[in-house]
Amino acid sequence: MLAKPIPVPPQGTQLEWRLDPPYSAKHLLVVIGLLALLLWTGHRTEMDRMVAMSVQAVGKLVGLADDSQVVRGLSRVGTAMWPPAISEQEDVARLPGLDRDRLPPLAYIEVQERTEQRLNPQTLKMEASVERTETLVKPVGYLWTVTVKMLETLEIALWGTILSVLLSVPLAYFAARNYTPYRATYTLARGTISLLRSAPELIVALFLVLAYGFGPIAGVLALGLHAAGFLGKFYAEDIENADKKPQEALEAIGAGKLKTLWYGVLPQVLPQYIAYTLYILDRNVRMATVIGLVGAGGIGQELKGRFDMFQYDHVATILIAIFVVVFLLDQFSARLRARLM
Repeated sequence: MLAKPIPVPPQGTQLEWRLDPPYSAKHLLVVIGLLALLLWTGHRTEMDRMVAMSVQAVGKLVGLADDSQVVRGLSRVGTAMWPPAISEQEDVARLPGLDRDRLPPLAYIEVQERTEQRLNPQTLKMEASVERTETLVKPVGYLWTVTVKMLETLEIALWGTILSVLLSVPLAYFAARNYTPYRATYTLARGTISLLRSAPELIVALFLVLAYGFGPIAGVLALGLHAAGFLGKFYAEDIENADKKPQEALEAIGAGKLKTLWYGVLPQVLPQYIAYTLYILDRNVRMATVIGLVGAGGIGQELKGRFDMFQYDHVATILIAIFVVVFLLDQFSARLRARLM
């Protein structure tokens, strides 16, 4: 292949060239319009107030401001949350069936004295009286309660993930353009996936609590239905983008669609499928704590109850437990993905 010679102008020719500017007044107007839109929406969402309060909080922390609503609020909550609650105490008078000889492990009965001022009906004077109450103390009672609730949360997330996988596998088959038998099944499967994805877990859980009542059933169904929308989309797109050569080879020797999918596509997409599923499991653990706020079981239900009663030390214990579980699950998922990918 011969290269074309570079044209050289005759000697004495005065070269004049110019480079057009990359931006014009039109681009400047677009940028100004976008900035104006951001300012308008920022004012509507109180971004200016957020910035002012945050700057005031930073000023309070470095000693440049006298007062800050943000610092006051966070300090009040932070003080109430520390130390996190570990033990649990119950009034023995409210435990009529308590067997004093067979207390729970590590538990003991403590006698507490409380001085109160009471009106003496004979002298009509306030007198101090000592009241003794017995309390059943469980040194790690609340920690055990949170552990049991976290286990329930993990179970909800696990079954929600299993349900989403079971639903998404047939959806992915019919939503894959190169495997769905009819155009109508493709449209129906894609529409179902979009519908499941568009309904947030919290909203779905609200309706399912009305149908199934309070408890983990609503949580499992809400997580499973929403996650099936995501997994169905991911699975279908991986099937469509799989390498065509193994599939063409299998089809050439007479393999049907299912055998081609099983032997030609699944080995290619299986590592991604496992990674997607682990991500959904990790997400479901976090979302299971949220849907519990509407009564769908798990640690979220306990969190809402303690928050409503202003027991922030118990809230701190729950938040620490959620963080530990999510961190450990993330480490486990990362190690498993590293082995499989």
